[in-house]
Amino acid sequence: MSQTTYYVVQPFELDKKGHLVPKPAQQVPGRDIAIRRAQRLAEKGGAIAFSRTGDLSSGDFDDAVVLGQFGLVPEEALI
Repeated sequence: MSQTTYYVVQPFELDKKGHLVPKPAQQVPGRDIAIRRAQRLAEKGGAIAFSRTGDLSSGDFDDAVVLGQFGLVPEEALI
């Protein structure tokens, strides 16, 4: 079993009615890059940078670890 850590940024943008809408998640190569990208993307609403460690072949992953939350982020995105 080979454990790998994936770093992901999940951006959110405000729609015309003022609701936060998730945009496509972005996988990035590392922790610091994830945090910096989330900070930049938060200028349009909000973003979360997180990591997940697991085995892609088996599909077994640990819970996500939030690295940073910036701007407006829906509560349900943090569960």
